[in-house]
Amino acid sequence: MLEIEQLYGGYDHDTVLKNVSFQVRKGELFGILGPNGSGKTTMLKMISGILPYKQGNIYLKGQPLKNYSTKQLAKVIAVLSQHTSEAFSYTVKETVSLGRYAHQRGFFNEWSKEDEVIVQEVMNWTGVASLQEQPIQLLSGGERQRVFLAQALAQEPEILLLDEPTNHLDLSYQKELLDLLKKWTREKELTVVSIFHDLNLAGLYCDRLLLMENGEVNRYDIPNEVLKQEIIENVYKTQIRKHSHPKVPAPQMVLLPESYYQARNEVKITKENIAVNHDYIVLKAPLSLRTMSSGVTGSGMGWHHTFVNRHVDKNYNSSDPREELGEFLKANGLEPSDTVGMMTAVYTEDVVYRLYEEDEFSVLVVVTAGVGNAVDVSKSNEQSYCLTPGTINTWLFINGELTDEAFIHSIVTATEAKVKVLHDRNIKDARTGTIATGTSTDSILIAATQKGKLLEYAGSITPLGKLIGKGVYECTEEAIRKSKERRERIYDS
Repeated sequence: MLEIEQLYGGYDHDTVLKNVSFQVRKGELFGILGPNGSGKTTMLKMISGILPYKQGNIYLKGQPLKNYSTKQLAKVIAVLSQHTSEAFSYTVKETVSLGRYAHQRGFFNEWSKEDEVIVQEVMNWTGVASLQEQPIQLLSGGERQRVFLAQALAQEPEILLLDEPTNHLDLSYQKELLDLLKKWTREKELTVVSIFHDLNLAGLYCDRLLLMENGEVNRYDIPNEVLKQEIIENVYKTQIRKHSHPKVPAPQMVLLPESYYQARNEVKITKENIAVNHDYIVLKAPLSLRTMSSGVTGSGMGWHHTFVNRHVDKNYNSSDPREELGEFLKANGLEPSDTVGMMTAVYTEDVVYRLYEEDEFSVLVVVTAGVGNAVDVSKSNEQSYCLTPGTINTWLFINGELTDEAFIHSIVTATEAKVKVLHDRNIKDARTGTIATGTSTDSILIAATQKGKLLEYAGSITPLGKLIGKGVYECTEEAIRKSKERRERIYDS
């Protein structure tokens, strides 16, 4: 549909674009990225025919762009620039109607029924039909942007060129606009070429991306290949982190403010951060920690400041444990959204916690453990489904920076250490008589300061894995012993 071949050009004697080549397919939503001054808008002006180029070729539907007259080009390409202004106080409908000029015939350019239908359609599509009698000068910036988009669509173009189309639009209209453009590329085979400053929107909606740097092509590929952390950091000269969108397979980028590093310089989690109360164990970190957990509150990946392991009766029953635990946290002056919260039937006094240290990192291990509802996971099909308070709750606070892999490795290594304890103590599933692997609702937390030594892995033979294995084994073994001795004292009395 559109082919750019070794393009050079700019303004007067200033060459902005240098040896730019890429192709855009029919029905594609194609994004152009790059820092300010990288040549994005200059290239869009050359493609639209506004700005002549000095060297190279632009092919439109297989024909050189220079072969098209102005009116022929307007039937194929429509443009929505970033800074659209209106010279006259037209109404919304009059402004949109200007987009039909290229399709009108005859000396007097008579308005047809087809023109009217198309103008009303595009005004409905862009959400400005109710404003059609309003003077455009009275509209907000976002409303004007949608009016000029409607004007471009009224041309019925095969290619739509957009320079930062979400400029001035609030969040809902950004989504609506890009959803609509994506739908048109699929259903109407409209080809959309758009400049984006928002890398996350580009990653969500574009089929392919072109990354510009200093007037040249840096990358030209699918979003996941272009939006790589090291590439974006190098081109934009700033620190970011890449992660996957939680719902769709699209890359997302987040900025790292300088204050993040300054505030975390002295963060270290130790035993002094723990308080053991009658009803719950709490650890309050000096700053939010990066977490992965199976807690009743704060489950999954997140950032949390407070960590609670609450003691409940072994017969605890609630139709909504998340809500009930949330109310408990609030009653104790804690914010549920900022808290990883767990529950256990083990008495809080039987908690075991120790700090395990290496030269450049350390791990605080906190365990409450009882085995009254021990289960052999390989025989779990013989058990009835009944949610009971978690009996072995394991917390790992790591003073270091963990990768996503290390978070997952930490859970695997900690689980292996826990299972080894149950094996060595010959703890059995009461129903099956086989060696237990855990309890029916064990919970685990990995929390990292994300400051200090980078810990890429936490498998069983890595430095971090060795510390986790040792710590979880020792603390779990002692916690089980303490819980067992308490039960025996109760029975004896």
